[in-house]
Amino acid sequence: MKDRRRRLLLLHDSPHMTRPILRKLFQIDASLLYPFSCTPSQLSTTLSIPLSRAQSIHRHITDNNIMKKLDIYDQKYTIVTVFDPTYPEYLKTIPDPPYALYTEGDVSLFHTPLSISVIGTRKPSSYAFPAMKSILIPLISSGFTIVSGMAQGIDQLAHKLAAEFNGKTIAVLGSGFEHIYPKNNPSLYDTLIREHLVVSEYPPDCPPQKYHFPERNRLIAGLTPSTFVIEARLKSGTLITVDQALEQGKDVYALPGPAGHVTSEGCHKMINEGAKLVHTHHDILEDWLEKFE
Repeated sequence: MKDRRRRLLLLHDSPHMTRPILRKLFQIDASLLYPFSCTPSQLSTTLSIPLSRAQSIHRHITDNNIMKKLDIYDQKYTIVTVFDPTYPEYLKTIPDPPYALYTEGDVSLFHTPLSISVIGTRKPSSYAFPAMKSILIPLISSGFTIVSGMAQGIDQLAHKLAAEFNGKTIAVLGSGFEHIYPKNNPSLYDTLIREHLVVSEYPPDCPPQKYHFPERNRLIAGLTPSTFVIEARLKSGTLITVDQALEQGKDVYALPGPAGHVTSEGCHKMINEGAKLVHTHHDILEDWLEKFE
């Protein structure tokens, strides 16, 4: 690893490090030399964090065993940092970009010209699957890379459709690669890492945590210029992703559903608030091409 890149990965790997703290370190010293050359006490004062936390960070980034572990990760996975030319352009513009991404698969998918995020409920109605197939299959045939979160329900079907209809897809995880979640479809996961792309901002030995999934959602929205919602309840993680897409300045499309269905309420609310209603794939394709060609 190059020195600056290695320093970033050591800091990023620390469980006591957060993106706001790392952002502050970048502002202090873009080379990231400072935390490796100062004392824990100085680090505590500079970052306005407790001394115990500064000591934990310092121990982590100077631990030879951690360095060896990162060398193994760098050989086993493709790690993309903000310093690398393969870092996704779309993520550079979001309010809270990741500093490092662990990946398995084809990283060139970060740079496909056509892409869309597809999200929705983990428990879709019987209406959702045929409706999304009628819209997504033509988009996949038109060259769209499908980005989603590998969750059960809408996410996994979106990945499957891309794989089955000769398209490409990116799955964004809320855990490290040594703790794949959910575990319900290992064959789909194997297909994704072999023929598509799986991404996580969490180090491979990081297990899933509840707060990881809202964090993960900003990347699902961030990796593409637009987000398509299939079905969503009024209070759901899907709506968190929509809020993040809007905060990032992305377009939001929504599939209307049967009146009175709880899984339609979120999409209907979004449409009332300005999301574009999608009847057919043409509603996305024509709008997308008009804006981004």
